[in-house]
Amino acid sequence: MITIERAVTVEKPVETVFAYLSDFETTVDWDPGTVSTVKLAGDGGVGTKYRNKSSFAGRETELEYVVQQFEPGRIFQVRGENKTVVALDTMTFREIGARTEVTYRAEFDFKGVARVIEPLLRGQFKKLGDEAKTGLRAALLEL
Repeated sequence: MITIERAVTVEKPVETVFAYLSDFETTVDWDPGTVSTVKLAGDGGVGTKYRNKSSFAGRETELEYVVQQFEPGRIFQVRGENKTVVALDTMTFREIGARTEVTYRAEFDFKGVARVIEPLLRGQFKKLGDEAKTGLRAALLEL
């Protein structure tokens, strides 16, 4: 499994930051690998489904994500899956006075033959995590 985790702190209220990031369709604004994210069903809470198309290592892939946890101002978690990978994205939120700290953790568990190349992808995932942190900070500052 490959895990990336980054934290960002911004001068924004936790309610504003949570509302923005728990709308998973906003990944197109801050996640450098995301090509598109479309809500398929649900109201945004637990059980809501999204289709995400991403570009990574020169290839496009689609995952269907389902919201696993939704606790306003505290945690937002989605689980995505396709034939080669299971992805678990967790965002935790912490209020620090008038600021908000967001910790973004993404776990990728490869399936089948994709597991063989997992070690070769670690560097690219680290780079993706760094780029996501930069995009996340920029998007949150625009709120």
